[in-house]
Amino acid sequence: MTLIDLNGGLGRVDGGIGLALEEPHIEVSVEKNEVVAVEGPLHKRAHEAASRILEALDVEGGATITVEHAYEPHIGLGSGTQLMLAVGHAISRLYNLDVPIRQIAGIMGRGGTSGIGTAVFEHGGFILDGGHSTEEKPEFLPSSASRAGPAPVLTRLDFPDWKMALAIPRGTRVHGKREVGIFQRYCPIPVEEVRRLCHLILMKTLPAVLEKDISAFGESINEMQDVGFKKIEVRLQTQPVRDILKRCQKVSYGAGLSSFGPAIYAVVDDEDELRDAVGDETEIVVTKADNRGAVMTG
Repeated sequence: MTLIDLNGGLGRVDGGIGLALEEPHIEVSVEKNEVVAVEGPLHKRAHEAASRILEALDVEGGATITVEHAYEPHIGLGSGTQLMLAVGHAISRLYNLDVPIRQIAGIMGRGGTSGIGTAVFEHGGFILDGGHSTEEKPEFLPSSASRAGPAPVLTRLDFPDWKMALAIPRGTRVHGKREVGIFQRYCPIPVEEVRRLCHLILMKTLPAVLEKDISAFGESINEMQDVGFKKIEVRLQTQPVRDILKRCQKVSYGAGLSSFGPAIYAVVDDEDELRDAVGDETEIVVTKADNRGAVMTG
């Protein structure tokens, strides 16, 4: 939903809030093999994850990995983190190794900026993470370029059974060198912006989740789009995506850009109203919060 502190004046950077959703989801199956073999979508990323975990754990052998279900990368919904953690966790269990999720995330190089992806994989629900010490992470960098470990979880709450809708329009997809350049260009964020965002999260967003106040939660999400680093993420999206975000806000309790987007999330009563607002060319996914975290079967 948002990074919190990209000023670093108190000796910590990053921090964030976020939510696990039931859809879209990642599903992988694994079997023992002498080598690494991968089938299905996002196979290159899955192969990289398998190779990393097998080498790090000094496993003699490999795995056949089938990516049964996946969703698009670089749309702001964390598919890379979820896929790599899924593959790493599955292989660790396949070889009867009880490797903590946070250790797997470190092996995969995930969680170096936002800790949300790692935390929701492990716990599900609504997460507030505490970012990183500037001693561990002295520069402003995205997770893909950071060597810091996964951020600590400060608060984890079950999220209410509200209807969530995702609108996934065509828009800017930020990753790689461009993402690094954005952090370097726009950070540090003015401390006044960070203070305003912290006030909003502590005194409105978190209490709204705990007290199941859907109106207050939606209002806080709307306000969040114009504060701190999130304001920059919104500004860097295309004008059509920004227009869709505004229309989503008008027909929902609240709507926001997920990470850099272009995916937009909204808390809704009537998804048909949202469909009408965004138009036929924008994909809509209707879902709800996932308070379980990753599920292992077999």
